[in-house]
Amino acid sequence: MVTAAQRGQEVRQRLLRAAAELIVERGWTAVTTRVLAQRAGVAPGLVHYHFTSVQALLVEAAVDAARSLAAQTGPVLAGAHTASEVLTALWGSLDTVSGTDPTSVLFVEAYLAATRDERLRQALGEAIGLFRGQLAERLAAHAVPDPEATAAVLAAAIDGVLLHRALVAGPSGDALAAVLRRLVTPGSEDAR
Repeated sequence: MVTAAQRGQEVRQRLLRAAAELIVERGWTAVTTRVLAQRAGVAPGLVHYHFTSVQALLVEAAVDAARSLAAQTGPVLAGAHTASEVLTALWGSLDTVSGTDPTSVLFVEAYLAATRDERLRQALGEAIGLFRGQLAERLAAHAVPDPEATAAVLAAAIDGVLLHRALVAGPSGDALAAVLRRLVTPGSEDAR
């Protein structure tokens, strides 16, 4: 027998999935209570029963996606036995990403919305911080100098490549990893 709490949790999850889909399809500002409810297959009143506002629902959907992606990255990074393998794992996984795929579009929309919503900005910043922390930890384990700054540059490079891929085809993950490998390979620092 399904309890009321379980039904409520299932409705909440349907609303979050619908919100993520609609952000991608319509853009952040075009998502309405009516459209959300219709997509989730629930009465419009349930949107505001479970969330204080449509904006709060959109924020939670985007932040959940960012946290989920960061959590999925941890095991991938843990399997890398060298700094070079860390890069291969990171950039190789991007070969299936076009920049116009749903996850990329969701993050572009969320980043833009975060410029106008402090709560979203902070929450996305925490998710990015989690990713950077995992990456810095793996880089430190492989004796990469200044692992925190290197992780920040690599995370920003990923975002930049995805933004560019939405506009123009880019180099493969292997080609990008080869360029960035210089950041993590001892002895490759530019002469000062």
